[in-house]
Amino acid sequence: MISIKNLFFSYDKTNVLEDINLTINDKDFLAIIGPNGGGKSTLLKLLLNLLTPKSGTITLGDDLKKSHLGYVPQNTNLNIGFPITALEVVLMGHLVGKRPLFGYGKDEVSCALNSLTQVGMKEFANVKIGNLSGGQRQRVFIARALCSNPKVLLLDEPTASIDVKGQREIYDLLKQLNQTMTIIVVSHDISVLLNYAKKVAHINKNIVFHTLDNIQRDIKDDEHICEVELLNSLGAISSCGCSHD
Repeated sequence: MISIKNLFFSYDKTNVLEDINLTINDKDFLAIIGPNGGGKSTLLKLLLNLLTPKSGTITLGDDLKKSHLGYVPQNTNLNIGFPITALEVVLMGHLVGKRPLFGYGKDEVSCALNSLTQVGMKEFANVKIGNLSGGQRQRVFIARALCSNPKVLLLDEPTASIDVKGQREIYDLLKQLNQTMTIIVVSHDISVLLNYAKKVAHINKNIVFHTLDNIQRDIKDDEHICEVELLNSLGAISSCGCSHD
């Protein structure tokens, strides 16, 4: 679906990404991990065409258009104190189709309600966004992205500031959505994520990529996964610059 070849990106004269090569296939569940400032979110923005590569290419498959990419940013830029309902937040996914003076049509409202149903939040459609829990709000933001009927859903730290139970609920939802679309997640929730992702890419300026077939998947609720040990099993330890005692 997406092919990245020899990708370089820099802010001013500082290289953020160097020689990134990655192929993303239909129904992949790709986890992107790595240190803060390593270029994870930058890679998502390049995929979304929000940034332009310094060199290299990002090629979408023949059946994939830019409009098929759904995005849930880390910072939703939404004031949760603003008196807006969950349904109204999801309708923002149809902002391009909003008609002045007439608001949203029946089709847009129906799509928004269907999206809320997909994420298990229809019964909260008329609840103010500020009255929802962090996990519930995140489901609403995912529903907003689903309004574009994406074939690829990209999420930047979707479970930040959510408790472990809420994290697992979000990833259970993403696993369900993965049956019909490709999922790409930037996350630090490694202990949770490894039970769901099929592939992992470690980004720290360069990329180390691996499938998760040879890594333990049945992780207990209270079990901690050491990121350095994980990187070592992926062959990424030489790239991350970490040391581990």
